[in-house]
Amino acid sequence: MKKSFAYPIIFMSLVTAVFAALLATLDYSTAEQIEFLANTELQEKILYVFDIPVESEDPEEIDKQFEETIETKELENNKKLYLLEENGEDKAYAFPVSGSGLWGNIEGYAGISADYSTLIGIDFISHSETPGLGGRISEEWFKEQFRGIDLEDPKDEYIIYTPASGGNVDAITGATLTSQSVREFLNEDIEEFIEERKVD
Repeated sequence: MKKSFAYPIIFMSLVTAVFAALLATLDYSTAEQIEFLANTELQEKILYVFDIPVESEDPEEIDKQFEETIETKELENNKKLYLLEENGEDKAYAFPVSGSGLWGNIEGYAGISADYSTLIGIDFISHSETPGLGGRISEEWFKEQFRGIDLEDPKDEYIIYTPASGGNVDAITGATLTSQSVREFLNEDIEEFIEERKVD
């Protein structure tokens, strides 16, 4: 009786141990590739911020294009600054931006010309906004509105939603809080980046 009771416990323990070992091996063997693909996805977004068309869908080719085009510099808090160079001179910068959304933190990058006069583009690397509403900040029609915005125009804010006076971007219908959050942290982070760089 004791043997019949112990057998299924031993059997299940062995099965669990085998599958745990297999999963651990699989996780270890694919960790490097997963990290590479995640990094490639970020590289693709940085290229988008700089308005540089991605020449291939192959991750290896994306990585090669990025390395040949963009220089990376480490910032505080494990954040990074990306530099677009042309003929040995800085042409533009992509720097981290972030703020609280409706359901969590929104993180992304904004691109600005080297003379700090023009917003080149933005993209988001993570958010928890509602699909079909606030989640539409990741849609191309919304992000493309931020290209070429004049940062030297003497206004209280760089990003202003229409139909307000001086409006230069359309908010997302039905996602007021997310839209407001994006406007607020972009204005704050752009201002902070410009002030810090001018001091340097």
